[in-house]
Formats: sequence, C-alpha cells, structure tokens
Amino acid sequence: QVQLVESGGGLVQAGGSLRLSCAASGRIFSINITGWHRQAPGKQRELVATITSGSRTTYADSVKGRFTISRDNAKNTVYLQMNNLKPEDTAVYYCRTYNAYGEDYWGQGTQVTVSS
Repeated sequence: QVQLVESGGGLVQAGGSLRLSCAASGRIFSINITGWHRQAPGKQRELVATITSGSRTTYADSVKGRFTISRDNAKNTVYLQMNNLKPEDTAVYYCRTYNAYGEDYWGQGTQVTVSS
C-alpha cells in the first residue's frame, strides 16, 4: 500500500510563491507518473502538472511559466513550485501517483488560498 502526503499549502498574497511537497511511503512500481491536480469550490478537479519517473513534465496552459514540477527520487518526493500566484489558483491541491499496472494512489489534499 502506498500513501501520499501533501504539505506546503497555505495563504499567500497574489504574486507570492508556495512550494508543495508530495511524499510517498510504501512501494510502487518504479515506472510511474505523478501529477498535481486541483479542485476549486464548485469546479471540477483539473490536472495542473505531471512528471514521469524519467522526469518528463507536462503543464496545464494556465500554469505554464509559473509552476514547476520536480522530483527527488532519493526522498520519494515530488514538488510543485508555484510562483506568481493568482487568486484563481485558489484550490485544494492533490497529488496522484499511477502507472500502467493499475496502481493508482491519491493524497488527501492541501489547501492553497491566494488573496488579491
């Protein structure tokens, strides 16, 4: 069983920065994808960024140039550096790890609130 624990959320003013962390415990097949998703009140959950075990990355258009996803395999941790935050980035941010073998795990979420 794999557990994902997010941290780093909080309240920040527009233009500020936060770094989210997703720490994984347990064993998962080494070839996997980890993604950050977010869900704002009254909206559907959306994909923000992904990173493969080989460190290939993708980003939603809304965060390109502002967010950076990275991973430290030695620490089993994936990060989301968020710069130039906007009020519309306010959401609960979730970490997800999955692979082609049917393993699929979500974290409990961390709140990010950006004030204008």
